[in-house]
Amino acid sequence: MKKLTAMWEQTTDFLLAKKKILIPVVYILLASVPFLGLSQYFIRVLCLIGIYAILTMSLNLIAGYMGQTSMGHAALYCLGGYFSALLGSKLGWPFWITMLFGIAGGALGGLILGLSTMRLSGSYLAVITLAFAEVVEMVVLNWNSVTNGPLGVRNIPRPSIFGWELTTSNGGFYWLMLVLVTIAILVSICVVNSKFGRAVRAIKEDELAAKLMGVHTASYKVQTIVLSGAMAGMAGAFYASMNRYIDANSFNFDISMTILCIVIFGGLGSIPGMIVGSALLIAFPEVLRSLSDYRFVVYGLLLIFMMRFRPQGLLGGLSKKPYKLPAGVSRPKGQSEAERGKQVG
Repeated sequence: MKKLTAMWEQTTDFLLAKKKILIPVVYILLASVPFLGLSQYFIRVLCLIGIYAILTMSLNLIAGYMGQTSMGHAALYCLGGYFSALLGSKLGWPFWITMLFGIAGGALGGLILGLSTMRLSGSYLAVITLAFAEVVEMVVLNWNSVTNGPLGVRNIPRPSIFGWELTTSNGGFYWLMLVLVTIAILVSICVVNSKFGRAVRAIKEDELAAKLMGVHTASYKVQTIVLSGAMAGMAGAFYASMNRYIDANSFNFDISMTILCIVIFGGLGSIPGMIVGSALLIAFPEVLRSLSDYRFVVYGLLLIFMMRFRPQGLLGGLSKKPYKLPAGVSRPKGQSEAERGKQVG
């Protein structure tokens, strides 16, 4: 097993070293997928992978960078989907406007959740997020005059660009998915490489130490959950328009668990891990249809295997490269990393 782990780490290190070449090549290959004559079903599965990649990157902000557990992330996804779907279906607003409201809906849900949990952490936060998801589901099911209750929302309009309607058959939805996933990646990268991201990661490592260093931990927690909710709301708006029908069952507890499983499997704090994990765990039930009813059994076994042999996840783990200091800060000359580690210890 150690040899396999070493080979895997060598492979990932090689890919990271060549990322400036690989990323443009991968994007060109992905952009050309609709021209391959694939079925609508296959394109739809790829769109679902993109949706879950956005959702896992949004949860990764909370779980991977801030170190908090959310078991009700589907609630933010639901709010984004319903805000966008209701405005498009009942008022006839175009998708590009309703998507902005979907993002705002997810952010609003994140704000409510963040304000409710800014003093909490660990298992307490997990229970509150689970309760929040149940409240959102009950509101959606019982507010018949607005959400149509268990009947759901139908005839959700598709996006169009200069009269060209985006569908799975013409590849429009697939290209839109690539754009949205790219936006989610850029947002995640900007968060990681900013002062905000360093403060959030400090909360994960030691919240008390972060407070003593002047980090307003409660404020950063709320902001992180709001940003996560906005990204989840964007995914919800896209899903509603692609599916053209949503109901409360589209955002149930199973969805929250699937998102959480992918984050753990891909690797906490790893953006590539979210994408690879989404591709593997979302494609699995579609490729092996006979085992789709047992997907959570397979997910559970995978997580047990990962926790035993690779607890940091598929592409997670600490980087072996020296920490990149902020602009204007330099290390003392003539001192090795090991010597500095001894001094700190």
